[in-house]
Amino acid sequence: MSVDADPRIRPLELDQVFERVQGTVVPRLRAAVERLPGPMRDVVGYHFGWCDECGRPTHGRSGKLIRPALALLCAQAVGGTEDRAVDAAVAVELVHNFSLMHDDVMDGAPTRRSRQSVWWQFGMPTAILAGDALLPLAIEVLAEVPGSVHTLCEAVRGLVHGQSLDIEFEQRDDVTMEECLAMAGGKTATLLRCACELGAVHGGGTPGRVAALKRFGWHLGVAFQLMDDLLGIWGDPRMTGKPALSDLRAGKKTVPVVAALAAGGTPSRYLAELYLRPDPLTEEELALVAKLVEEAGGRDWAHDEADRQIDAALTSLSDADPAPRVRHVIADLAHLVTHRDH
Repeated sequence: MSVDADPRIRPLELDQVFERVQGTVVPRLRAAVERLPGPMRDVVGYHFGWCDECGRPTHGRSGKLIRPALALLCAQAVGGTEDRAVDAAVAVELVHNFSLMHDDVMDGAPTRRSRQSVWWQFGMPTAILAGDALLPLAIEVLAEVPGSVHTLCEAVRGLVHGQSLDIEFEQRDDVTMEECLAMAGGKTATLLRCACELGAVHGGGTPGRVAALKRFGWHLGVAFQLMDDLLGIWGDPRMTGKPALSDLRAGKKTVPVVAALAAGGTPSRYLAELYLRPDPLTEEELALVAKLVEEAGGRDWAHDEADRQIDAALTSLSDADPAPRVRHVIADLAHLVTHRDH
């Protein structure tokens, strides 16, 4: 009997999932951060929104928590209980925030989650050290689970490689779409894949179901990064918490930009002349660059590719034969990734 046919079995709702993540993962996340020395603990707490720059408690939420949600859902998808994957969810979220603090330093980003980023508030050395502090915490959380630390460290290697490509591309004028998608995979998809894999493993999934959920996480992660690329140019600062045109201001070669540069035609050629020159762009020129990327087809290409990646993710999800109660909410989460505005 299907979940829809049995009134005794209520399917999960996405809002309910995120509230449960707040209730189960965040306390364990805070407990892990409590292990840090006082001053560093306050810096990390500021990053998570738990306190202000003086260490006074605030009521901020700890980010979107998409990765922990995926870990818990994938545990349930293979028939396990979400409590079995809480440590995995915490570890993945610690690694994610390790990368965010370093990313803000590398990008020179003044804001994160609608307030000053850690490096802008406390200085670059402190931000680097705070990010560094989260990585061993993540490993500690998983240390007693066989095989999990290797999976997490493999994801971190992929993430670092993706970030290094992102920085390298800023200095290159010949970035290919294949390279750009590889960078998107490294920066974002590796960690989402890791969240899904760890959740499925901790939930007791068979090798075949774990492999299918890993593929799901990978394709979902590429789509997630494509949407970040779009928001990095056209996102509303009130919703993203970042300045308008932030990726263009940093000279990034994201998927919409690379697709537009490769498109040919007048807008593409004009874009190359303007965006690839060594001189800094004015605010008016940055707005023109965004317009040219759109006119050359880069915005549409990125949207279409995100849709293709979501389709591939949903095919992999079906291959995993998830428990009916969680099937639709995982699909809803996948669609949320490509329809978010913040």
